[in-house]
Amino acid sequence: MKVLANDGISQSGIDMLENKGFEVTVKKVAQEQLKDYINKNEVNVLLVRSGTKVRKDIIDNCPSLKIIGRGGVGMDNIDVDYARKKGIKVINTPAASSSSVAELVFAHLFGGVRSLYHSNRNMPLEGDSKFKELKKSYAGGVELRGKTLGIIGFGRIGREVAKIALGIGMKVIASDNVVGEAEIELEFYNHQSIKIPIKTEPVAQLIKHSDFITLHVPAQEKPIIGKKEIEKMKDGVAIINAARGGVLDEEALLEAIETGKVSFAALDTYENEPSPAIKLLMNENVSLSPHIGAATKEAQERIGVELAEQIISILKKEKA
Repeated sequence: MKVLANDGISQSGIDMLENKGFEVTVKKVAQEQLKDYINKNEVNVLLVRSGTKVRKDIIDNCPSLKIIGRGGVGMDNIDVDYARKKGIKVINTPAASSSSVAELVFAHLFGGVRSLYHSNRNMPLEGDSKFKELKKSYAGGVELRGKTLGIIGFGRIGREVAKIALGIGMKVIASDNVVGEAEIELEFYNHQSIKIPIKTEPVAQLIKHSDFITLHVPAQEKPIIGKKEIEKMKDGVAIINAARGGVLDEEALLEAIETGKVSFAALDTYENEPSPAIKLLMNENVSLSPHIGAATKEAQERIGVELAEQIISILKKEKA
């Protein structure tokens, strides 16, 4: 069986597959050349991340394909239902990168409340000549402890975000498909753990009660947070989007930052990837990262292993 890891895979994943007799190729084939490459090399398993798109033209014209694997959570770059109707297995790795994304959210949050993203831009320029002025400018930080974090989307990533928030003393409310309570488990040293119920409520209520709002939902046809939703938020709210571009109306966000309604924002995903709006990139009150939520060494190792395990399990069942 031949595997093409078009957007890469960890060495651990490669080793697992090769030990089971798979021929693994790690190579970046251009999108327009991918169909021909799969057919020429009779690729059976195509592994991608967010960079490669697997649409109907590939699904219809690559008869050797048996499995499409997405290293990560969201599968909006794959025509999933269509592939499955054609008998192709489609897999992803929803658990592998949850902790990595959650930690990035708090990297942005800690930087935001202390204006570190802004300070880091200005210290190299003026730190030697205007140190006292800069110190005064950035002396108005606030603490996260005691503040309320609203988590929109309470799946694996949202729950990992909640764990960190509780650990630093934040109040947590969440919004999910079901209104009521959702339970998370905090694990400590020496196998100790505690289960904590988290209140869930509709987005319309959550946005009124939260000091900080973070999004963890799949791709949407229209934004979950737009101008009307922002108007209902607390003055000085901060918004983080490490989910998918398009779930947050970026134009409405910039307007709210200009008026002071939103104190700062942090974005890891964008409406127009890989070419985010210049106005967004240049705004000093937006903390930016280039869609790296899952891009830690540990997450990539877990992703590779999880993909390999699923592929081996699928083909083992088929042979049984």
